[in-house]
Amino acid sequence: MTERDMQKAALRGEPSYVWRAGQQRRLEMIVKFAGERIHGRVLENGCGVGMYVEKLSALGADVIGLEYDFERAREAGVNSDKIFNAAGESIPLPASTVDLILSHEVIEHVQSDRSAIAEMVRVLRVGGRAVIFCPNRGYPFETHGIFWNGKYYFGNKPFVNYLPRVLRDKLAPHVRVYSRRDMQKLFDGLPVKFIERTVIFGAYDNIIAKFGPLGKFLRAALQFLEATPLKVFGLSHFWVVEKV
Repeated sequence: MTERDMQKAALRGEPSYVWRAGQQRRLEMIVKFAGERIHGRVLENGCGVGMYVEKLSALGADVIGLEYDFERAREAGVNSDKIFNAAGESIPLPASTVDLILSHEVIEHVQSDRSAIAEMVRVLRVGGRAVIFCPNRGYPFETHGIFWNGKYYFGNKPFVNYLPRVLRDKLAPHVRVYSRRDMQKLFDGLPVKFIERTVIFGAYDNIIAKFGPLGKFLRAALQFLEATPLKVFGLSHFWVVEKV
């Protein structure tokens, strides 16, 4: 990874480039909570290079992709003529025109997460849903790397998110992380009801590729914890909200 790529990864995260078990599992979760909305107008708010746009389109959705990074938007546009290069805080769509929104590990990177959430609610139709994945502060690793003495260090860094917020944010000023209370505050005063609010573990595809059966055992064990109070240590929040 070049220095420029590392800086982009720090500021905007890394989109899905390869479709594996983790992405498939999340797609199935999206479809489950979308219901009939999956056949309506769908917005992926922060579509990266367009992998979920492609998969959702194949399911019959009329998908619009929104991507802030121009190079990624251009790559996503190779397979779709409905990709917009814009920021999530100012979605270029009229109010109440979207049935389903996917925000997949995006709000932690935007300039104003509260504004991005409000914009998603604005463009949803009444009865429309937003499906949101974002980092959980309870996860033992900061997955977006850290800055130390002015230099960026890519990769998973243990226990950073357990530090007091002021120290954690000095090490990782480029990305937010959320407690359940943090998430709740984003929706205060907005016309939504909560359909699902939980925490999920990852699919650990890289570990499985390296360690085989041992990696699969780890994945099964951790995903089992999603049905227990220990889910507080999971990788990502998974929230589904419906506009009322």
